[in-house]
Amino acid sequence: MHDVAIIGGGVSGFAAAMYACRLGLKTAVFYEIPGGNITWATKVENYPGFESIGGEELAKKIREHAEKYGPDVFDRKITAVEKKQNHFSLFDGKKNHESKTIIFATGTTPRKLNVRGENEFLGKGVHYCALCDSPFYKGKIVAVVGGADTAAREAELLSGIASKVYVVYRGEKLRAESENVKKIEKKKNVEIILGNNVSSVGGDKFVTKIILEKDYKGSRELIVDGVFIAAGHVPASELAKSIRVDLNANGEIITDREAKTNVEGVFAAGDVCNTRFKQAITGVAEGVTAAYSAYEFLKKNS
Repeated sequence: MHDVAIIGGGVSGFAAAMYACRLGLKTAVFYEIPGGNITWATKVENYPGFESIGGEELAKKIREHAEKYGPDVFDRKITAVEKKQNHFSLFDGKKNHESKTIIFATGTTPRKLNVRGENEFLGKGVHYCALCDSPFYKGKIVAVVGGADTAAREAELLSGIASKVYVVYRGEKLRAESENVKKIEKKKNVEIILGNNVSSVGGDKFVTKIILEKDYKGSRELIVDGVFIAAGHVPASELAKSIRVDLNANGEIITDREAKTNVEGVFAAGDVCNTRFKQAITGVAEGVTAAYSAYEFLKKNS
């Protein structure tokens, strides 16, 4: 029986594990893919204490820090969670694990375009976070794929860094809020391409072009140095939903400032939560908060 089971092996999950162990809790971490979304960032330059660090290296450092305190770490995907009378049962496909509390740090999955070259050039010109990777495109040409608020915000951010920003959207009108649309329409270096989509991403070692589904100004080929896919993210919240944790309309876990959910003994941290600002630094803080809240819950109910 563990005191706390953390589902998720990203920076939020291992930050929670580090703090839970420091608080003397018997801690387990379960993950399918180590590191989380931050590992896609070629460089991270907005995490305090590191002027510049690779996303994969940052995730590794946080994990190694946590592991010094001795959590039980399982490279296994949790496929089912069941709420018992005074604890939880977690099933990994082969065996059950028991825990008094749970912290969901399951993150999100970027909604991919599923086009040729997208996976091949991941981190080599294909990105899913402008805030993370835009500094590396100063004076270069980039494309943002998507038409909702995320795409508009990505394009606005990139317009202050790149020399040229194309916004490619399959619809006939951007779906972003009118104020966000106005902001990018005012940018002289932003060009909006509507009624079109990306059919493939091309290049050599790095991205050099995208191929559109339809001709644009006489060609389907668009020369770019980078592609930022802003088709949205899918919260990995199905396990939480299965034990009746409340989700918002976007499928994100609803938490309060103490990382608590509506289900007693269940906490959540990181990108899977209903927080607007999703960064490694905020996810780590939420993980620590969740661990402390679990500790307080256990102390109160022991």
